[in-house]
Amino acid sequence: MNGKNSGAGFVICIENRDCPDLEKRKVYRVLPDRDADKEGFLRIVDESGEDYLYPRSYFMPVRLTNRAREALVATG
Repeated sequence: MNGKNSGAGFVICIENRDCPDLEKRKVYRVLPDRDADKEGFLRIVDESGEDYLYPRSYFMPVRLTNRAREALVATG
């Protein structure tokens, strides 16, 4: 993910060191945030529906089908 994308979309958590509220192998929704992206962070929506900043290195982008994307947005 880079400044051009600003982190919009979905990612999978690959690391959760010092972040007990993140679950490895879980898909998270990302909100665009250019300032956070410039600093190496992503704005992640967690289970509470709130968004927080986490290190970009803790995630990998994932491509989802339209149906999967719609389902995740509807529940998140």
